[in-house]
Amino acid sequence: MDLATGGGPWDAVGVLSAAAAVSSGLVAGIFFAFSVFVMRALGAVPPESGVAAMRSINRVIITPLFIAVFLGAGALGVALAVLGPWPHAVAAALYVVGVFGVTGARNVPWNNELDALTPGTAEAAAYWAGYLRRWTAWNHVRTVASTGATVLYVIT
Repeated sequence: MDLATGGGPWDAVGVLSAAAAVSSGLVAGIFFAFSVFVMRALGAVPPESGVAAMRSINRVIITPLFIAVFLGAGALGVALAVLGPWPHAVAAALYVVGVFGVTGARNVPWNNELDALTPGTAEAAAYWAGYLRRWTAWNHVRTVASTGATVLYVIT
């Protein structure tokens, strides 16, 4: 059997699909945790503590492993959009738009604005309340998009 085109679970598309499902699923899990309990926990502490903790999270999450999984899921999706069945193209679009697009347009700019503030100041406390609400709302979008992509990779 030709591994590139054999049609089985061990052909190139099958292996790429498995890798895309795992990587997008890992990303979905991270986003899910933030949506379900991390942001709620940060919102339950005094603003100066929440701001300081989120700033720290935003710095320490940027590791080679996280970047490889986060970017890798998108790259695998793009490859599968070309090589795989049509649901893979939908999965790739969900991931690229719903994860990359939202992250770049919403969550990262707000993280950068938060990082520019000094925890414990009135300005940081005022920003924090709105940040929690809008950052979490858009994180829900990222959670749904990455979970949807995972499901499409698994079922096709």
